[in-house]
Amino acid sequence: MKKILILDTGKEWGGGTNSLLELLKRIDKTRYHFTALFYNNYKKGDESDIKSEIENLGIDFLLLEQKKQPAIAKILKELFRTLIFFSRQLKKYMVFIIDYQFRIKNSAKKIAHTLKDLKIDLLYMNNQPSSNLEGIIASKITGIPALQHSRIETKLNPFEVKAASLWLKKMICVSEGVKNTFVRQGIGAKKCVVVHNGIDSKTKPSMPPHEIRKKWEISEDDILIGTAGSLIKRKRLNDLIEAISIAANKTDHTIKCIIIGEGPERENLVDLVKRGNLHDKVIFTGFQLDAVSYINAMDIFVLTSEKEGLPRVILESMLMGKPVVASNVTGPSELVVDGETGFLVPVRDTKAFADCILKLIENHELRKQMGEKAGRRVIENFSIEKYVAGVENVFEGV
Repeated sequence: MKKILILDTGKEWGGGTNSLLELLKRIDKTRYHFTALFYNNYKKGDESDIKSEIENLGIDFLLLEQKKQPAIAKILKELFRTLIFFSRQLKKYMVFIIDYQFRIKNSAKKIAHTLKDLKIDLLYMNNQPSSNLEGIIASKITGIPALQHSRIETKLNPFEVKAASLWLKKMICVSEGVKNTFVRQGIGAKKCVVVHNGIDSKTKPSMPPHEIRKKWEISEDDILIGTAGSLIKRKRLNDLIEAISIAANKTDHTIKCIIIGEGPERENLVDLVKRGNLHDKVIFTGFQLDAVSYINAMDIFVLTSEKEGLPRVILESMLMGKPVVASNVTGPSELVVDGETGFLVPVRDTKAFADCILKLIENHELRKQMGEKAGRRVIENFSIEKYVAGVENVFEGV
């Protein structure tokens, strides 16, 4: 039996967390013994946390001890941010060097000790090279192979490109777009393997749509538009709010919008809703354990992100038979068939988002047809079985 250490440096619950847990529920435990090493025991709403969820699967959970960076590190960062104001890229790299000296190297040594102490055969990292750099370095120190599961496209600096190229055995990319992003930056195409996220076709909502609508005082006649995810800048939820404002002024239908999730942008988004006098149309539900039930209550699902990997929330929406309006970026562009299962829209184009939403608002039959095609597409192409088998194949190869 091979011993695998899972490394996760995340700070909050997200689609990548759900995909990791779905993998661990189904992967062959007679062939692999897992231990989880996390930086944070982040919450799953108010009712659970990642430690509890991991341990419920019979997997040991460890927290990596982290010390605060010394005052000199913070002073140097602020100094470089002030002095190198003329170059955003250079400023970012200098801050990275300070992080490397005062945080990344120390964390890498601790991870290396854990790898050796537990006699680990494979390090499996659940983020992307920038946030898992210390794991990659720990692999180099110990000689224990490392596998990166990259769940979002991201810009790497030259050191990160070199480290990933030299010291990663393989990189699982959740979409062709994510793979192409890393290949363009200099990581070899043969090192990257695409394994699409998957979803269990047996996933069912635990609450019927009418209960969700009743809870939030949404009429059965209202057209319900919604989204789900962390309330962070890259999700560009301000664009969704603006699109709802445009659409509401161009239709005779009563529309409502629910935004499911929590995050640092919540206060700004609530303020935007107030300034737009949209308090009777936009509802913030907070984090919901059963997001699928909320998605199932929607008529239209919208994702306005400027950057993604292969968003699980779109898979959930398609499985629930919902037409999807999404930014035409990496991830959504591989899930949504434009004009058939939904619409792909240029990122930041709020008018285009509003126009596509309006097409679906005004045409019930179009919503139904697109939703049915979306459901068939996700079952045929993005099964959970295919996802787990794909990851297991990479494990065996490494």
